[in-house]
Amino acid sequence: MMSSLRYSVLACAAMLFADTASAADIASIQPIGFSADGQTFAYEEYGIQDGSGFPYANIYVLDLANDTFLPGTPFRVRLEQDDATIAKARWRVHNDAGTVIESYELANHPGELVAFNPVTEVDADPHRLRYLSVAALPAVGKQNTLVLEELPQPLDPRCEGLITRTVAFRLRFTERNGTPVNETMHEDQHIPVSRNCVSGYRLGGIVSGSAGRSAPVEVALVMVLSAGFEGQDGRWIAVPLNTPR
Repeated sequence: MMSSLRYSVLACAAMLFADTASAADIASIQPIGFSADGQTFAYEEYGIQDGSGFPYANIYVLDLANDTFLPGTPFRVRLEQDDATIAKARWRVHNDAGTVIESYELANHPGELVAFNPVTEVDADPHRLRYLSVAALPAVGKQNTLVLEELPQPLDPRCEGLITRTVAFRLRFTERNGTPVNETMHEDQHIPVSRNCVSGYRLGGIVSGSAGRSAPVEVALVMVLSAGFEGQDGRWIAVPLNTPR
């Protein structure tokens, strides 16, 4: 009797967890790397699409000097076959992006995820990261503090009934190598259509790489939260941090 009861409880918990997990579409992220001159950076995001259940994988390749995508990118794959898997979607998008990744030797300079703040982190501030640029013990250098500020914008008529507010964002350093500063690194001038019905952002991480330079090259990973089929969808954008904007 106790064995049957225990099994029933575990089965119910598993079904509840499965329903909860299937309602979320928070993309996973994997940095790919930098070019040798530190001017190019690529990363991959992947997951299961909210609503449809289709696996997807995207690879973004950025020109960091101009804060734009390289021509012909990003690469996007969504598989709609019955036997589709995330592994197959990831294999296909890496196959599509392989020539670009090899020509810029991005895998040779993978960079370091020196700070990470996932949506599952309960106590962390979703709009602030304090970190060191170099992964070393004893510590090298002093701390940096980057903050994300949400900027209210007029609600797009297309998004009425889906979200109650929409926001752009600003990234600003308040501390650099242990010294207080006020450096704006990025500020939206408009909200790109690609962000869909965006309702918020998370400052998700920092990727740092030497890439043959005397000072590390860094990008901030920002999660864009938008209206999904059930709950919020989370997608990633990367913002260069080396040149004040």
